[in-house]
Amino acid sequence: MSKNKYLVLLPGIILAFVLYTLSQGFNNIIGTELLGYEKSPISTAMIAILLGMFFGNVFKIRESFIRGLDFTQKNILKLGIICLGIQLKPFEFLEFGAIAIPLIVICIVSVLVVIKLLINKLKIPRNMAYLISIGSTVCGTTAIMATAPVIGAKKNEISYAIANITLFGILSMLIYPYFANFYFNGEPLLIGLFLGTSIHETAQVAAAGLIYDQQFNSPETLNVATVTKLIRNTFLIIMIPLFAYLYNRGQSREKKYSIINIFPYFVVGFVAMIIVRNVGDQMFITNNSEIWLSTVDSIKSLSKIFLTMAMAAIGMSTNLRDIKNMGYKPFVVGFVGMATVGIVCLGTIELYLYLFN
Repeated sequence: MSKNKYLVLLPGIILAFVLYTLSQGFNNIIGTELLGYEKSPISTAMIAILLGMFFGNVFKIRESFIRGLDFTQKNILKLGIICLGIQLKPFEFLEFGAIAIPLIVICIVSVLVVIKLLINKLKIPRNMAYLISIGSTVCGTTAIMATAPVIGAKKNEISYAIANITLFGILSMLIYPYFANFYFNGEPLLIGLFLGTSIHETAQVAAAGLIYDQQFNSPETLNVATVTKLIRNTFLIIMIPLFAYLYNRGQSREKKYSIINIFPYFVVGFVAMIIVRNVGDQMFITNNSEIWLSTVDSIKSLSKIFLTMAMAAIGMSTNLRDIKNMGYKPFVVGFVGMATVGIVCLGTIELYLYLFN
């Protein structure tokens, strides 16, 4: 990308940062000044999403901002997730990674079966059913966009599927942190597993984890949710070829797809940041520990700034009119998908607790 193309991104990135700053300001005014708390009980990320949705739907966004906002919600989001890796202490992620994988597999299989049965009843287009299925089970919009060319989905089918996933992802993102805190009695590991498995988008999981961290002061929950979601994202490598096979089965032509193109490379950056934290703790914890701990805190703060900017950008790109025009049948499928993955996740966690506790 040339220098001029980078400059084109600046207005949208700056707008996202301004919305982050406004969100932080509203958070301080409402939480500390009006409600009198020492630390605001309201999530900055939630305010950023709501502000973004308000401005994005009330005002027409100029073309000069759109490219930067798209860059923010895709690339700055990934940078924020990479920076989150600094929060994980040595081998901490291995403790819940082994639990997360079977949980994810069970949820994916369950949702695919339920949606398959449902679409036979509702008679919605086959392509849209595939897109909603993979969006609900793996990683939301990213999975939809990766699957669409493999199955030859039309533009309106892609738009409907994305709007569907966006709607239910936002609902679960705003509701699940509070529900999970009540249901799991504030247990960080279980709440993180639930959030990371049951919410569609990587951005939405990061936002839900951030909301929970800011509401209930639990960075561990944010860590578990993020790692669980990143593990879930890697299932694209299995699901895209599977969907390609199922869709093209019995057809003379097969569409080409590339594992290289769909692999979520920011996962590598996240793991690299975990390694940096592990090595840094060993090298600097006795010598220069203050400088190292200050560096860790700075990267943690940057991760939350980047994620909140991405939440604002996502809010601004959420068109409520598109969601309204979807029609009820895809809405029913999306709701059942969200409910199924949530219920199966709860049931699987309960089974795990029964067997191993």
